[in-house]
Amino acid sequence: MTVAAQMLDTYPQDLGGVDRQKLLECIEACFECAQACTACADACLSEDTVAELRKCIRTNADCADVCDTTGRVLSRHTGYDAHLTRAVLEACAAACKACGDECGEHAGMHEHCRVCAEACRRCEAACRDLISSLG
Repeated sequence: MTVAAQMLDTYPQDLGGVDRQKLLECIEACFECAQACTACADACLSEDTVAELRKCIRTNADCADVCDTTGRVLSRHTGYDAHLTRAVLEACAAACKACGDECGEHAGMHEHCRVCAEACRRCEAACRDLISSLG
C-alpha cells in the first residue's frame, strides 16, 4: 500500500462522494509524471542536441510543475472546492497532453522521452477519469 493510499484510508471524514480509487490513481499518476518530466528535462539537457530539445525541456518543466501542484491540491480534502479541483484537473490533463505529444516526437531518438511520454499519457488519462467521475 502506498503512502497516498494510507493517507486516503486514514482521512477522518467522508471525501464527499469522490471515487476514492480514481482519486488515488490520479494523485499517484500526478506525482509520477512530475518526477518523469523533471528527469526527462534533465536528460534532455545532457543530450548533444540540447538546442533542438528546448521546447521539450520547457514543456517538461511546465508539466512537472502542473502535475506536482495537482497532486498536492488533490491530497487536500478539508474545504474541498469542486470547481477549483475540476479546473486544476483540466489544466493538468492539458499540460500532460502537450508534454506527451512533445516527448512523443522525440521518443524514437531518446528513450527518456519515450518513458516520459508514457507517464504523461497515464496522468492525462487519470485526470480525465477523475473529472468524469466528479459528475
